[in-house]
Amino acid sequence: MAATPAVRALEKARVVHTLHSYDPDHPAGQGHGEAAVAALDADPRQVFKTLVTRVDGALTVAVVPVSGTLDLKALAAAAGGRRAAMADPADAERATGYVLGGISPLGQRRALPTVVDESALDLPTVMVSAGKRGLQVELAPADLVRLTRARTAAISR
Repeated sequence: MAATPAVRALEKARVVHTLHSYDPDHPAGQGHGEAAVAALDADPRQVFKTLVTRVDGALTVAVVPVSGTLDLKALAAAAGGRRAAMADPADAERATGYVLGGISPLGQRRALPTVVDESALDLPTVMVSAGKRGLQVELAPADLVRLTRARTAAISR
């Protein structure tokens, strides 16, 4: 497997992690996160999706479990803003350097403010995109928070 910027960031920081690859093709109507859960036979509370948003106009990353949905109001409050909305997909790809379905919170082209749902802290490990479709990385939630310099808050419903 070719090392993505996310994997290189983990290796540079000497963070213990495990890569999980799977076939990224999924049925119509199924999101990328749900496809990862199904393909890896994983707990949807342990697999987190990376969503790029705009909080008061500034690009901000939200990392929430696949089993939930992003609460935009809670994200805005956690990020110190008043209003949050999903970012334009082209803006998300340009800012992170990743394609939709493979956006990782790690190793982004430009480090964006990040908020990780606090439910991650209740788990021994979490899985997030490793920077390309069909590749997840499993790591300790504390390492994810540290490497992304994230805040943690209840941002998922």
